[in-house]
Amino acid sequence: MDKEVERVFDTTNYTFIPVTVSKTVNEQLPTKITQDNFFQIKQGKTLLGYAFVDQAPSKTAQFDYLVIFNPNLEIIHSKVLIYREEYGGEIGSKRWLGQFTGKTGKDRVSHETNIDGIAGATISVRSMTTSLDNLLQTVGILQEKKMF
Repeated sequence: MDKEVERVFDTTNYTFIPVTVSKTVNEQLPTKITQDNFFQIKQGKTLLGYAFVDQAPSKTAQFDYLVIFNPNLEIIHSKVLIYREEYGGEIGSKRWLGQFTGKTGKDRVSHETNIDGIAGATISVRSMTTSLDNLLQTVGILQEKKMF
């Protein structure tokens, strides 16, 4: 995760600060927020952006992924960090992941409508797309509740 954050923001001088959400609010969210998965990225007092890291299911295992947002909570980078299956790893391609760049909490993403599929990676495409759609809905709810 550090390597990606350093590359995206072109700095090694930053701090991760966990985003905290009350239990009541977290119960309303499609993606649950913990101290280990959603972070502000700060350089001193300056907010560089946010990072979200989680796992999503593939056919028989799970894969780890990272989503980086700018300060306005618009996706600026996504990356499959660890893919544990023999097939379907194509979801880690920059071209495919680039479909999520620019998406915000106001957007919905679906493998059926606005995200291209990948032959041989159907399960992983659906899983990653659903995970990111849930994350975007979560960000949208948190923004509506003025939590950012």
